[in-house]
Amino acid sequence: MRRDVRILLLGEAQVGKTSLILSLVGEEFPEEVPARAEEITIPADVTPEKVPTHIVDYSESEQTDEELQDEIHKANVVCVVYDTSKEATIEKIRTKWIPLVNGRTGSGPRVPIILVGNKSDLRPGSSMEAVLPIMSQFPEIETCVECSAKHLRNISELFYYAQKAVLHPTPPLYDSETKQLRPKCAQALTRIFRLSDQDLDNSLSDEELNAFQKSCFGHPLAPQALEDVKRVVCKNVPGGVQDDRLTLDGFLFLNTLFIQRGRHETTWAILRRFGYSDMLELTTDYLFPPLHVPPGCTTELNHHGYQFVQQVFEKHDQDCDGALSREELQNLFSVFPVAPWGPELPYTVRTNAGRLPLHGYLCQWTLVTYLDVQRSLEHLGYLGYPTLCEQNSQVQAITVTREKRLDQEKGQTQRNVLMCKVVGAQGVGKSSFLQAFLGHSLGHQDTKPFPQGSPVYAIDTVQVNGQEKYLITSGSHRTAPHLLLAPGDAGSCRSHCGSSSQFLTLQGPGEEPMMAWKP
Repeated sequence: MRRDVRILLLGEAQVGKTSLILSLVGEEFPEEVPARAEEITIPADVTPEKVPTHIVDYSESEQTDEELQDEIHKANVVCVVYDTSKEATIEKIRTKWIPLVNGRTGSGPRVPIILVGNKSDLRPGSSMEAVLPIMSQFPEIETCVECSAKHLRNISELFYYAQKAVLHPTPPLYDSETKQLRPKCAQALTRIFRLSDQDLDNSLSDEELNAFQKSCFGHPLAPQALEDVKRVVCKNVPGGVQDDRLTLDGFLFLNTLFIQRGRHETTWAILRRFGYSDMLELTTDYLFPPLHVPPGCTTELNHHGYQFVQQVFEKHDQDCDGALSREELQNLFSVFPVAPWGPELPYTVRTNAGRLPLHGYLCQWTLVTYLDVQRSLEHLGYLGYPTLCEQNSQVQAITVTREKRLDQEKGQTQRNVLMCKVVGAQGVGKSSFLQAFLGHSLGHQDTKPFPQGSPVYAIDTVQVNGQEKYLITSGSHRTAPHLLLAPGDAGSCRSHCGSSSQFLTLQGPGEEPMMAWKP
């Protein structure tokens, strides 16, 4: 969401642009009105949307065409003011002001426009009948507000709608010509629906709806409000409610209805709570929250992280057999842009006849978090961790361990994940060793050698001093362990087993071992 809003007022001379600004600021109708008001900044704490708002006046007699175009270029929203008592100023909206604002944009994004009918105190009826055809012709017109600067009627409302057009824009969400959600909006809301569907029955129960409502808006719906929502959906969408539960079609209809009724801030609140930007992309701040990892430290999932990913596993283990089938894993990854785990999975963690058991699943999460914590944060973001767990960010699911040097000085470690690097000449059996670590017999192993220079990992749990630890074994196409060791590392690894990365050297027949350390 934008951090400030710039509103430009345009319109014919004497329609009351300056009076509207001065009436808003002074809370009374000015006795003397200058030709043009100076730019005014309204502080964030006194605006409905809590963002600083800059209001800019325009005077045709005091400004050049170049200055006008510059102001239009800088504006986030334009209020085109007309005199409700003068039909000629209404016609100028169509023939002059809208072409001036958006005539050069072509097929690109258009500046949102608010029509402002001032001097409503001088007209007995409404000007809406004359304005509606213009609103139908130009989709960039967000709304029309009739007001009176003299009687202070609807002054704050018009600036609220101007703010709203910028902070909660309609075009990314809704196509006013087809009267349907835009594809990216429907896709984002579908992902949110799937994350909120905790039992994967393709519908939201009252309990799931209230959990969703609380996550997005801070409080559940009253029982009667829930029934009213479902009644509206039933009336308008066949299949929108099934077995007293809201379906995806019903969920999408509700958001369409919010937008059509001018409450698109509700849909934006949902989208932003789940990490979406104004372009309906998950933001970098959401997917990659800042996390400082000092040198010598590693990253692990903490109990919050393990609890969440285990809940995700249990949610998608539909047959409750303790393992995820290929279809169940694909369903889990349906909220990702692409599947994050590929065909290497059986060679990295323990699997069972092509299925991923909970143990292997937790091992894979542990491996990703240890090797690439930014990738782990991203994955947790796609799964909706901050929203579903009511946390500020995924960082709350991560522990940064103590520096390795301190572990070595104390002769003990609090780390739950250890690394063992397996080195040796090509052909001595590094890949076989890693696969044997996962319980794969020689006849069931992939005999392909490691890709040149690429590390390969296998992870499982081991007992260390009566405690279960995750052990990552890593092999690569290297011929000498000293390529992996900095000066002085050998002594520290040997004397502080378990507190730092360990090295295991494999030798072929007839070779002299250079090192033989046990992890």
